[in-house]
Amino acid sequence: MTAKPDVSELISRLTGPVFRPGEPGYDDERATFNLNTPLRPAVVVGAASVEDVRAAIRFAAQNGLAVATRGGGHLAPRDGAGQLLLTLDRMTSVTVDPERSAVRVTGSPRWSQVLAAAGRHSLAPMNGSLPHVGVVGYLLGGGLSPVLGRLKGYASDHITSIDVVTADGEPHTVTATDEPDLFFALRGSKGNVGVVTAVEFGLFPIATVYGGGLWFAGDRLAEVLPVWRDWAATLPDAATTSVGIQRLPALPDLPEPLQGAFVIHVRYSHAGTAEEGEVLLAPMRRLGATVFDTVAELPYAESGTIHNDPPFPIPYYDRGFGLRGLPDDFLAKLVELTGPESDCPLVNVEIRALGGALDREPDAPDAVSTRGLPFQWFGFGLGGPEAAELMTSHLEKCVAGLAPWAHPRRIVNFVGPEEALNPRELRETYGPDLYDRIVVVKEKYDPANMFRINHNIVRI
Repeated sequence: MTAKPDVSELISRLTGPVFRPGEPGYDDERATFNLNTPLRPAVVVGAASVEDVRAAIRFAAQNGLAVATRGGGHLAPRDGAGQLLLTLDRMTSVTVDPERSAVRVTGSPRWSQVLAAAGRHSLAPMNGSLPHVGVVGYLLGGGLSPVLGRLKGYASDHITSIDVVTADGEPHTVTATDEPDLFFALRGSKGNVGVVTAVEFGLFPIATVYGGGLWFAGDRLAEVLPVWRDWAATLPDAATTSVGIQRLPALPDLPEPLQGAFVIHVRYSHAGTAEEGEVLLAPMRRLGATVFDTVAELPYAESGTIHNDPPFPIPYYDRGFGLRGLPDDFLAKLVELTGPESDCPLVNVEIRALGGALDREPDAPDAVSTRGLPFQWFGFGLGGPEAAELMTSHLEKCVAGLAPWAHPRRIVNFVGPEEALNPRELRETYGPDLYDRIVVVKEKYDPANMFRINHNIVRI
């Protein structure tokens, strides 16, 4: 590997810009959503076309550089000088075909762009909880929609076509029938097999959703959790819920009742009428007084307000894992670790209820490993480097304390950077059979493991 590769020839081949450390624009181009994960690549290419992507990959191969792709920046690639970072914002487009209920995205659009474009035709995409998340990275990790997941499955189930550039610099358009092995591996392996430049996927004729949040006082945690668990088990596939145990900062961006509050956030959505949705919500309403209540009929384009996640970059630490179930002893341990008598400083500790269509196999096989997983746990601590020891120690405390109920599978988009770069951890996440099947495709299209930065899937 060349310590400082000569980029002059690369620049002559590109229509988009090239950035090196210390140059104007470098810092903006390498920025991530998590302010604790700054990237320091040797070269950043702001690709403006597929030909730019091809040229950058060939340059990386000639200079022994690994290749990382930054989309929305929520799952940061591994930091390191020996890499080329590709950003695709300059080739971003969103094109809706209302007659086919489909959308084609190129580059690295955010879900807010797709929501707006689809909403003009009363169509809904299977976006995540935060509209600022990048579309392609979310889809390549399977894509867990907090509104339509239990009704329609994983977002990647509805991908019909993917354009990708592989490690040899060659472009491919893959479908269930054209290069099905690559189509299989891309949907679930988080960009481990190439740089995805475009995706086409289905939309649904849903204009509104009934949903929002109920926030209860945090000192009621032991009362609320079992009611939420039992209620969640009764919901039809059209309804989805999660619960967050939150110690919120005193920020003016938050509604006044939530500023600096310790609360239990019950998130809820129903892809049906408001009347049906309110009937289903009745058991949680019977818990009585709430600190804050936002449940209402929403335009689908506003579905990102249900989770109320931060819309701007912040410094944070996180961990996630699957859960086999929520028995009483698990809930008691969770209260012990995060409840009013604990010293937990984490901003949010949440459980997402899965099931429904998320358990069903798609028509075209993919690399999503979590069908049959009933719950996903996720913990989130806020703070910069000065808070690293405090937040990571409490995340580890939760992981260790809840380990007896952990499931070996977990949603790939919730896998943290440390686990993502550990092949043994990833093999457990996928399961040995699925992992080894991905490896076969990986070795065919990326034999030198150029794409080892985001998630590192290798033979072990």
